[in-house]
Amino acid sequence: MAKLGYEKLKNECNTGIFGFGDTSALNSVEGIIGQERAKKAMEFGLKIKMRGYNIYMSGTTGTGKTTYAKNYISNLAKNEKTPDDWCYVNNFEKHNEPTAINLPAGKGKIFKEDTDILIEEIHSIIPKVFESEDYEKQKTEKIREYQNKRADLLSMLNQNAEKQGFKVKTSNGGIYFLPIIEGKELSEKDYEKLEEEKKKEINERSRNIQNETMDIIRKIKNIDKDTEKEISDWEKSIILSAVSGRLDELIEKYKFSEKVTRFFNNVKENILENLDEFKEDSEVDKKANIFPWMEFKSSVTEKYRVNLLVDNSTTKGAPVIIDFNPTYFDLVGKTEYESGLGTLTTNYKMIKEGLIHKANGGYLILQAKDILSSFQSWDALKRVLKTREIYVGNMREQFSVVAYSTLKPEPIPVDLKVVLIGNEYIYRILREYDEDFQKLFKIKSDFDNEMDRNEESIMQLAHFISGFCMRESSLHFDKSGVSKVVEYSSRLVGNQEKLTTRFNEIAEILAESCAWAELDNKNIVTGIHVTKAISEKVNRSNKYDEKIQELMHNKTIMIDTAGFVVGQINGLSVLDTGDYFFGKPSRITAATYIGEKGIVNIEREVEMSGTSHSKGVLILSGYMGQKFAQEYPLSLTASLTFEQTYGGIDGDSASSAELYALLSGLAEIPINQGIAVTGSVNQKGEIQPIGGVTQKVEGFFELCKYRGLNGNQGVIIPHQNVRNLNLSEEVIDAVKAGRFHIYTVTDIDEGIEILTGIKSGKRNKSGNFPKNSINYLVNKKLHKYAETAVCFGKDDKKSKPIYKNNDDSMFFV
Repeated sequence: MAKLGYEKLKNECNTGIFGFGDTSALNSVEGIIGQERAKKAMEFGLKIKMRGYNIYMSGTTGTGKTTYAKNYISNLAKNEKTPDDWCYVNNFEKHNEPTAINLPAGKGKIFKEDTDILIEEIHSIIPKVFESEDYEKQKTEKIREYQNKRADLLSMLNQNAEKQGFKVKTSNGGIYFLPIIEGKELSEKDYEKLEEEKKKEINERSRNIQNETMDIIRKIKNIDKDTEKEISDWEKSIILSAVSGRLDELIEKYKFSEKVTRFFNNVKENILENLDEFKEDSEVDKKANIFPWMEFKSSVTEKYRVNLLVDNSTTKGAPVIIDFNPTYFDLVGKTEYESGLGTLTTNYKMIKEGLIHKANGGYLILQAKDILSSFQSWDALKRVLKTREIYVGNMREQFSVVAYSTLKPEPIPVDLKVVLIGNEYIYRILREYDEDFQKLFKIKSDFDNEMDRNEESIMQLAHFISGFCMRESSLHFDKSGVSKVVEYSSRLVGNQEKLTTRFNEIAEILAESCAWAELDNKNIVTGIHVTKAISEKVNRSNKYDEKIQELMHNKTIMIDTAGFVVGQINGLSVLDTGDYFFGKPSRITAATYIGEKGIVNIEREVEMSGTSHSKGVLILSGYMGQKFAQEYPLSLTASLTFEQTYGGIDGDSASSAELYALLSGLAEIPINQGIAVTGSVNQKGEIQPIGGVTQKVEGFFELCKYRGLNGNQGVIIPHQNVRNLNLSEEVIDAVKAGRFHIYTVTDIDEGIEILTGIKSGKRNKSGNFPKNSINYLVNKKLHKYAETAVCFGKDDKKSKPIYKNNDDSMFFV
């Protein structure tokens, strides 16, 4: 048992360790502070290039995980190889399966520009060829030659027909023959009037001439085919000579890429196979020139264009991509559609890149919560990491009721390191329930929320403050300002020997301290401004704290801070409103009587008790039985409750206070109401550490201060929690003046002595407690309960206690 001196209530930062006047003399901090374990894991994970060695960065929000990942990986990536560009081009054999082409960084852009120039040349040259006088002259000659051959055959047909007594007639329906008799064409009526012999003769001659005619028609058709092929081959030859020069240059330029040379050869073949489309395209251009206000779309050369999907021409080193909204389409890319005439159409030029395309060959940094909350994104990322290729799919294929055709682009190989940033809870959930997670994310970079407090870490924090001031172009901090920030950092982490690594919270105080210094018309931030910023930050969030304090002041919530009461004690608890948590006392009462139910937790009975609190109360039964019921049964019923508490209760930090109230009730010795208690207890009666000790002490101090400090008030805390104290200057001053006290205890016996002013009592060699000690009185009361329970309702002659010891301790037969 010890009464703490004021010097142990906070670890004040000595400004003498600072060798600077203010932070303007310091450089900004490089890297991250206080995360050696996480740094080593990160560096190791980034060095391994094998499959599955992606990284999960785990830690509390605000520890600088994202900033560190971005800065460190960006510096690392600068010295790495810049990945290839990726393009999609038309697949002339299967139009719905575009071909993926990779080229060295920057070459993709040149490839696209070269292809665009080629398209413009094709679009210009081919129509000119078809519109040239030489083309028309040569084509006319070929057609005239064909017409002459056709005319000669038809003339031969006419001559043969005339010899057979027929005249040849041609129409759209074909060729037919009219009989001639005496130089006149025979009509159908005249034919009917002829004699049968004459008709047979005419029919016979007609069959002969028709056979000759079929032979001539076949010859004409062959001439048509030959002429058409000759003209087509001739057109191809002149077009080939017109465009092959440029195409051959490109094929030679890109001979290092088999896919590119194949693409240009396919373009050449496609041009020659679709010359008629270029003729139609020429007509479209003519209409556009005649009617410029009308929109005429030319598409014959669009199928030759290049879709430059990933352009790394301006990328230096490996890409580092960070995103906070990784939806499915943002992650893997998408195929866009155009609406027209009631239908949706698309093509390879409407394929858009995703984050994985951009980061391919480098690093992708994502927030675990973001990707897990986006539909299908997590599954898509895992699929890419497992297959090591990315396929720009269409989600409609998976969820559409009606099947329809769409693009199926050639998958692109993926070489990617993914860094996932999240907290420990998400990590454990994924590791437990996602069988792929531990295979794909084998490296865990675990960020701590605290670091050791020493001169080195304090100076690192000072450098961080300097970097913040330079980055934000704000006022710098003098020694006293830095000192107060260090003390605030220890308060945030709740440990005099530690500093917090949640630098976003430190940055908030830095920004607000600068603002208060500016409002004070100062050109430097001092400790006064830091203290002001901390105080105002609390004032913005402590509404409920003040409301509860007000209820205690007017005794709506009944808390005594003076006097002595049997079976009643002030326990301390912490309330958390999200952005602010604070300590407040609660009245705990114990009622004891004869029975067999043991210790009854009223909160548990009405389902207001959490598991930790219920466990803490059950431990009290173990303590009572172990200490007092070794020679007789524990015939006790005791009810414990937090008075005026209407919400849930959890945690075991009040278990020692509940035990003190129970012992007080059994011993019938009052407890000093000016002393509040916090600390858990085990079955051996040893006091165990708890959380929120600073807030608990300050919460009770505020109430005592309002009612008037009388020098007898204070708080009992576990001895292990001394290093967790970071109390306000007001509490420290009161302790220093002897108007408020902080006691530390190691076991229940020490605490009960402080609360009652009476010795707790240790068993002597005979196993007996000193007379009139707390434990003696408790033991006596429990003996009385046991005797009454055994004798109740029975004949006194048949059941009497047999006294064994001089101090009235007994056992029964």
